[in-house]
Amino acid sequence: MGEAGTNPQVGFAEDDADFARFVEDIRKLTSIDLSLYKENQMRRRLTTLRLKHGFSAFSAYYEALARDPKLLGEFLDRMTINVSEFWRNPNRWQMLKERFLEPMAQRPGRLLVWSAACSTGEEPYTLAMLLDSLGALERTTLLATDIDETVLAKAKEGAYADRSMRDVPQEYLLRYFRQENGMYRVTDKLKQAVRFQRQNLLLDPFPDRYDLIVCRNVMIYFTEEAKSGLYRKFAQALKPGGILFVGSTEQIFSPGQYGLEAADTFFYRRADAGV
Repeated sequence: MGEAGTNPQVGFAEDDADFARFVEDIRKLTSIDLSLYKENQMRRRLTTLRLKHGFSAFSAYYEALARDPKLLGEFLDRMTINVSEFWRNPNRWQMLKERFLEPMAQRPGRLLVWSAACSTGEEPYTLAMLLDSLGALERTTLLATDIDETVLAKAKEGAYADRSMRDVPQEYLLRYFRQENGMYRVTDKLKQAVRFQRQNLLLDPFPDRYDLIVCRNVMIYFTEEAKSGLYRKFAQALKPGGILFVGSTEQIFSPGQYGLEAADTFFYRRADAGV
């Protein structure tokens, strides 16, 4: 038998308690509820970040975060997995344009489009390009939201490296970007068309009456409970007949429980279109 104090289970319990306190402290500090994210992924990612800065426990790491805005910004950036690029999964964007945006563009009145968890802006700018190519951008309200102020600042700047541009069709590249100091900058027309705003998807109220909501490659990081709540909120934020576009690993099983119906692969329609 091991001596008192050498039982490895004691260390595990202490680690669990340390992380649990960290989750609660972060919720009070930032209103971000880490318990709604998949714990193993989030804990592993944040442990790597904590050790990088030399903190032996989450309690010490939290104290530093509360004092240092730069450290807190890095924490938020790591937590929110900001990986984005233009035309990610190009065939899905083509489907969006041909099957859903073209009919929307032919209807009278203003279009409401929301890019949720937009990261550094590639997704809403892609939407702006498609809408402009259909002659509908001027009558579209295009909202783009993210929890991370750092990535929103980058999105507003609208400057991108080569790696973000690899799937942009040549005609769009020539029309909507200019090269400057080794970067690709979106035109002022696109920048003026997108309204960027901070939003915590898990806490803040949703806008409503949207024709299209795009939220891709984000839901995979949440618990099943959190995802269920978000799908229901997204459905309620759509107009009757409105479309939700999700990522290529985020197929919604039994969409009817959320008031949605499958419209195509990774596209869902608010089901009460006739209401």
